Amino acid sequence: MFSNFLIGLREGLEASLVVCILIAYLVKTGNRDRLLPIWCGVAIAVVVSLAFGAGLEFGSQEMTFEAQEALGGSLSIVSVGLVTWMVFWMRRTARHLKKELHGKLDAALAMGTGALVATALLAVGREGLETSLFVWRAVHAADDGWHPMIGAFLGIAGAVVLGWLFYRGALRINLAKFFTWTGGMLVIVAAGVLAYGVHDLQEAEFLGGINSQAFDISGVIPPDSWYGTLLKGTFNFQPDPTVLQVTVWLLYLIPTLALFLAPVGFGRSVGATDQKAQKATDEKPEADSAGDGARGSDSAEHDGERVRDGARRAGSRTDGNEV
Repeated sequence: MFSNFLIGLREGLEASLVVCILIAYLVKTGNRDRLLPIWCGVAIAVVVSLAFGAGLEFGSQEMTFEAQEALGGSLSIVSVGLVTWMVFWMRRTARHLKKELHGKLDAALAMGTGALVATALLAVGREGLETSLFVWRAVHAADDGWHPMIGAFLGIAGAVVLGWLFYRGALRINLAKFFTWTGGMLVIVAAGVLAYGVHDLQEAEFLGGINSQAFDISGVIPPDSWYGTLLKGTFNFQPDPTVLQVTVWLLYLIPTLALFLAPVGFGRSVGATDQKAQKATDEKPEADSAGDGARGSDSAEHDGERVRDGARRAGSRTDGNEV
């Protein structure tokens, strides 16, 4: 339930912020009469997202067990990919999201009502489709009735309230920290969904290794205990995973979490530092050789002056002898 509350809260807050930015911009620029197309686009996005989730739920009921497991496992991998892209995208673009949306809205205003509807539909619909897919997969993975759905709806409702408070100026929060913490939690949740999706593909006989267990701690953490249920519902924890599940979980979680928690622009900073260091290294021998050349030139100049002085003295002595 917590994982679905988290995904509902985060995705819902992103959509709420987008809607707030669009509405506030229209109001401030004197385009209140263009608010209706924005709300129409938002409504269409909500309907499409709900229809997508319903299609996944009812469409999969007519399939065989193997087909259901294959579909569930495939969509788990797709949902993990979408969530991973989403958290990294928000981490990278959160600082200039407002400017980007204003630019799109200006273009939509120039094009007409249909463009305004499409702008709101695409901006909100993307979050809605991701939420529907991830929540549907999490509901089936948790196997806990409608509780995961309740958690998702509570998260979305909380996001709507937060978005309204943001718009009214009654609430201020450090969005960078919020998205960093929730993004890190979602990476951990996504790792569990990915491992469970691999298990589904193994049960569908699409992947092998279903009988190769990595460990079994069912005696320590019984699946039907309250803490076992909590771990399963939150992180898709399984007390008896296969070797392939554990391998995939580790290969996804460790590098993804490390990259996500690294400072923004970390790779570019390192590259720039390496280039500067290399440039300094390359310039040092050139400077040393230039210095050596300068010292050699000075020495040669002093030697030439001594030779000329000696020649003048020798010439003077010769002239004196002749006199």
